[in-house]
Amino acid sequence: MEVSALATLAPCPIVRFNALTGGKYKLRILYELRRGPRRYSEIQRALRDATGGASITPRVLSRELRDLVGAGLLGAQAVPGGAAARRVSPHQRRARPARVMRAICRWAGCPA
Repeated sequence: MEVSALATLAPCPIVRFNALTGGKYKLRILYELRRGPRRYSEIQRALRDATGGASITPRVLSRELRDLVGAGLLGAQAVPGGAAARRVSPHQRRARPARVMRAICRWAGCPA
């Protein structure tokens, strides 16, 4: 079963969640957006700071954001500042992943 089918058809909610958020950076991106919209450069900087300086390449970050937008977990709006300037935010109708992220943070003892 391909990822998009797993995300909607798998009987287990953990499998569905993992199909949508699997990958090296997707959960971290969702975590960084927990307090609201951010620009691409702010997300890139936050991910670098969270890993102690290890940076994510622009190509990989763009792909991960595109996947999350395509899955309906994030929305992207154009902002002033250039043709490609976008602000990314959690999608309101898909707020459930935020609850999952808060539960993971409580379990791990990290600030939510």
